[in-house]
Amino acid sequence: MMTGVEIAVGYVCAWLVGQARRVAGRADAEVDRGLDAELDRVHALVSLVSRKLDQDPALQRAEEEAETGREELTQRTRRRLADSLEDAVERDEQFAAALDQLVEELQAGEPAAETGAGDEVEGHPARLRWQVEVSTTEDHPGSGDGDYIDFRHSTFHGPVLGKGTQNNYFGRVPAALPYQVGRIPPQANCFQTRAEAKRLAATLTGGGTTVVGSAAGVLTGMGGVGKTQLAAHYARSAWQSGEVDLLVWITANNATAAASGCAQAGIEVCGADPKYPQQAAQTFLARLQPKPQERPLRWLIVFDDVTDPADMNGLWPPASPHGRTLVTTRRKDAALSGHGRRLIEVGLFTPEESLAYLTAALADHHRHENGDLLAALAEDLGHLPLALAQAAAYIIDSRETVTAYREMLADRTEKLIDAAPDVLPDEQTLPLAAAWSLSIERADTLRPVGLARPMLQLTAFLNANGIPLDVLTSQPALTCLAHRASTSAEPSDEPVAVSPQDAGRALSALHRLSLIDHTPNSPQQAVRVHQLIQRATRDALTPRQHDQTALAAADALIAAWPTTERDTAFAQTLRANAQALVHHAGSVLYRPEVHTVLYRMGTSLGETGQATAARDHFRRITEAVLQRFDADHPATLTARRHLVRWEGEAEGTTGKAYADLVTDQTRVLGADHPDTLATRADLARVWGEWSPSGGQHVYRELLADQIRVLGPDHPDTLATRAGLAAVLEREDGSAATQLYHELLADQIRALGADHPDTLTTRARLARRRGKGGNAAGAAEAYAELLAEQTRVLGADHPDTLTTRADLARWRGEAGDAAGAATAYAELLEHMIRVVGADHSHTLTTRNNLARWRGRAGDAAGAAEAYADLLEHMKRVLNTDHPHFLKARSHLAHWQGEAGDAAGAAKTYADLWEHRVRVNGPDSSDTLHCRDLAAHWRGLAGDAVGAAEAYAELLEHRLRVQGPDHPDILTTRHDLALWRGLARDAIGAAEAYAALLEHTLRIQGPDHPDILTTRNNLAVWRGAMGDAAGAAEAYAALLADQSRALGADHPHTLSTQAKLAAKRGEAGDEAGAMETGHDLLKRLTRMLGADHPQTLTIRASLARMQEDAAEAVEAYARMLAVQKRLLGADHPDTLTTLNNLAGARAWAGDTAGATGAYAELADHMVRAQGPDHPGTLATQGNLARSHREAGNLEHAISLYEQTLAHCVRALGEGDPLTRAIRIDLAAAVAQREGRDEAS
Repeated sequence: MMTGVEIAVGYVCAWLVGQARRVAGRADAEVDRGLDAELDRVHALVSLVSRKLDQDPALQRAEEEAETGREELTQRTRRRLADSLEDAVERDEQFAAALDQLVEELQAGEPAAETGAGDEVEGHPARLRWQVEVSTTEDHPGSGDGDYIDFRHSTFHGPVLGKGTQNNYFGRVPAALPYQVGRIPPQANCFQTRAEAKRLAATLTGGGTTVVGSAAGVLTGMGGVGKTQLAAHYARSAWQSGEVDLLVWITANNATAAASGCAQAGIEVCGADPKYPQQAAQTFLARLQPKPQERPLRWLIVFDDVTDPADMNGLWPPASPHGRTLVTTRRKDAALSGHGRRLIEVGLFTPEESLAYLTAALADHHRHENGDLLAALAEDLGHLPLALAQAAAYIIDSRETVTAYREMLADRTEKLIDAAPDVLPDEQTLPLAAAWSLSIERADTLRPVGLARPMLQLTAFLNANGIPLDVLTSQPALTCLAHRASTSAEPSDEPVAVSPQDAGRALSALHRLSLIDHTPNSPQQAVRVHQLIQRATRDALTPRQHDQTALAAADALIAAWPTTERDTAFAQTLRANAQALVHHAGSVLYRPEVHTVLYRMGTSLGETGQATAARDHFRRITEAVLQRFDADHPATLTARRHLVRWEGEAEGTTGKAYADLVTDQTRVLGADHPDTLATRADLARVWGEWSPSGGQHVYRELLADQIRVLGPDHPDTLATRAGLAAVLEREDGSAATQLYHELLADQIRALGADHPDTLTTRARLARRRGKGGNAAGAAEAYAELLAEQTRVLGADHPDTLTTRADLARWRGEAGDAAGAATAYAELLEHMIRVVGADHSHTLTTRNNLARWRGRAGDAAGAAEAYADLLEHMKRVLNTDHPHFLKARSHLAHWQGEAGDAAGAAKTYADLWEHRVRVNGPDSSDTLHCRDLAAHWRGLAGDAVGAAEAYAELLEHRLRVQGPDHPDILTTRHDLALWRGLARDAIGAAEAYAALLEHTLRIQGPDHPDILTTRNNLAVWRGAMGDAAGAAEAYAALLADQSRALGADHPHTLSTQAKLAAKRGEAGDEAGAMETGHDLLKRLTRMLGADHPQTLTIRASLARMQEDAAEAVEAYARMLAVQKRLLGADHPDTLTTLNNLAGARAWAGDTAGATGAYAELADHMVRAQGPDHPGTLATQGNLARSHREAGNLEHAISLYEQTLAHCVRALGEGDPLTRAIRIDLAAAVAQREGRDEAS
């Protein structure tokens, strides 16, 4: 008996010959119509073999011989084809099983009675069922050489290549409409309605609008995304809804299959002759062309799984307003678009679709799983529909948990094929691991031949979500491609040269087959590849290939990684690729030495401000190194140094760790080894942070050794000089500045002006300018440096961003607060883009922006910025973090400054409670917050509450801090102040007396606060009605001011005036006169006799002496001076005019008083308005003056007018309103008395 391979070869050879004759359109008397009608039954077998042996020389030779019109293929070709097929069977068990199954099905086909042309079987015209039996020549004596295929229940009996008789074709009846050709694949279990389905419907139907010409849609995407299912869903819906009269489904996975499908449609729909398949196909396509005199034919043609656009040449259906064409393919070639055809990208499931599918698929088998677990599984599988379906089937069949399946997927020792179910769901033909094998094989045949597969292998170790083009076109990558550009399984011994252009074309080939997404216009993330394609690609590698490719990817990353990371987004992409490589490569990155990419990745993290992430990375690296090398191995010491550095940056405690490392390095490597010296530099820096003097000593010792070992111009030597200057800066700024200047000159000479260390020294010199008091010079220096750093390092480099922040700060310090705020606002946008909204440096920038907005006068903007800062801090920091609490305090402050005192009070009150919980009630921060809460409570209008809060705070501070703490005096002052503002004059006076006592004891009698406290004590003693006590306090204050400030100081003179007034109020006229006259002499000597202050004292003394004429003269002279100097409407001028009018009335000059009041009333109306209380009071005084002059009618009229204004503006209950009403009544009574008397 023949083997399955031999039988399959017989079928394939017979099919190739028969199909070639069909396409050629030649009559063949040796092959009867039974074979023509049933060749499609052999098609599945031929397709399987064609896919497996695609590009195999034996199969290509067989096809070429068949196309020449030969009646049979040569024995040599048949033998070579059998050898290739046998080899494929041995290498691929799944293929072997599929081949055996198809051969068995063909052999086991049930016989049917002979059927003539035009007969129907199972509803289809002229459909024959037949059985193929293959035998050797021994079974058929006399048959000649070769095997035979015996169609015993048809009309053909003869050898495989046929030696029969001519059969005539008598025609057949075309199928009645509606009609379907081909089988629509059944709908997958738990089918998900997707957005692509709507896009497909809109493309093919025109969204309800008229479609000129036929609508054609091409569903494209990687294998496994569900293109066929979407097409089947659309076709089934169109058929079931009656939208089409003719539906044709063609599995078009090669040119022959596509042509055969069209020919079969021509046979069934048009009654075409099956002996001429090419003509049948063209007859069918012509039938689709709309004809003016015929009823419109509504048709839908589906070409499923087109593998090569060239296969569709000559088979595209014609344009028709009633027709629709739908193609599914993995290809993205330009040939598939245009001519009215639209490519529709079919992507992955959305997370919601993935979750819905898994939930429904498992629920169908009574598996109800946790939604979070299923969502995680979907993420593991990259939301690929095919993967989700097979995963669900595996979990159901194996009865494993979702967690166990995820662990199997994550296990790098497991192959992806191990995660496939024994029986594939939804009539799937290939397990997930093999889903892309044919696409990879075809991509590898595209130009440049042989590069697509190794390129895909290289991408399989990098970041699925974006691989930079520079990595894949770097020299290490090109070298890897050159070694793998071979059809053999192992690297080529004679690599061919590969150019960057070749690498780009290889990427394009993979993109055309939907194996990757290649976007050259985004070079930083030019390539994206699905994680499961990566997994399947890695699984197919031998251990040697795996390690070689992983190391090549690592070398490629290092080659593309810039020394200076000018572009932080690019650096982030490189780190993401390095992280993916670490995950996929395994231990090879530690063999034979630790690969540089591991160190570069961690250093890049730290240098972008992610110190904690860098620390965690190097902890993992150090642990891995210690598992492979001993503690004294150089690799271990190097890993420790990186770890100690970033632990210090993240935690700030590295002194002992550096010291221990230096000890070990000295013992193992030697004291003069560069690594030992470098660690000593790190140790010196830490020493300098603890003790500037100690740090200087360590730096100087190190510097001497570096000059001896490395030389004076070595970068490390120069860096040590920079570190020495930085430590010295904390003790002697001018000396440090000198060192920086000397260092800068040497760095420019040795390293160049553009070296990052040189630029750093320039930044430190700019800072020294600012610290030295030249803020404008610092801003200018930073501006110049920023231009250089942007050019050299790039706008996104951390050093460039730091300089922008420093420039903004010193602009503000130089007086341009608004400019600083603007600069910080611009920097914030940049920081968000570069490092993210929640990065610590971004938060610092937000804080600085808010502060400078406030300093620029935009209190509301500052409050808004701090509120925004707090929202971002909540996502990054614990709300108990000191920075968060400090930001809340700033928010409260600027709320108050913006006019929202009540909001500030509430924020501070809430913050106080927060600090009590976090810091405790007795901490200085908590007490300060309590102080501010009381302060803003008072400013919000609750002076009584503020006074009570300060009283409680004072008691708390006395208990916690003691009576002599500086904060105690401040709190006593605030208590006294708010008692006064609460109109508690007695309480205020008592509080100021206590404050004075403690201030004298702690700060001494001449402290400026003593003078302020004495003044406030005098004020509030006077306010409580204790004129004598107030005079006593003013007398003590006068003595202190005379001693501390001098007798002629303005504050001293003001106190002397207040003392005279209070002595007068207390009844000590003699003391008041003595003090007043002494003050008058001083003012006359210092300011002149006509100075307003001199005249004021003179008038006051005149009133005290009851010398009305003297008072009138003094006020008159003062008024003239004020009108000249201040203007007639100045408040001080109007006050003097009012005093002059009163003095004239006191002197009995009623007419003069009336004139002065009238003049004052005019000025008040003009300056303050008619309803101002001062204006109304002046009008009342004017009316009284008219009344005293006997002008009762005029006085009453003025009183009535003034009273009406008072009622309207001040209300009935106002004291002035009541006084005017009383005066009016008196004037009316006076008039009535006068009338009665007359």
